[in-house]
Amino acid sequence: MPLESADEIKSLLERTNRIAMVGASPKANRASNGVLKFLLDQGYEVIPVNPGHAGSAIHGAEVVASLADIEGKVDLVDIFRNSEDAANAVDQAISIGAGAVWMQLGVINEDAAARAEEAGLDVVMDRCPKIEIPRLGVRKA
Repeated sequence: MPLESADEIKSLLERTNRIAMVGASPKANRASNGVLKFLLDQGYEVIPVNPGHAGSAIHGAEVVASLADIEGKVDLVDIFRNSEDAANAVDQAISIGAGAVWMQLGVINEDAAARAEEAGLDVVMDRCPKIEIPRLGVRKA
């Protein structure tokens, strides 16, 4: 089952350091852009993932084309894709050995969540870390 309790979600956010954001946008009016900046400001390392903008930077973070292009461990994959497209991002997160997947507000894919859980990943669906971090009082070291 996806993480639901405040304690579970807070624990995930507190032990997370490195986040890959699938669907990150350089456009200031897009939700992913604001969430990326917020996460950076909170002290997380955020790697934007967007094949159309690979090689550029968003808020100083270099954009990569795919999760497979990220070197090193990824603690959490934050997914800004629609519910159907989230499945591919979840499968990529599983393939790179990510610790968790986080599907943004309005993004719900039960089948993909089940695959992630079977692979040992924590799952959060239909939530936003920009809302959860202040709500839960999460503080990065």
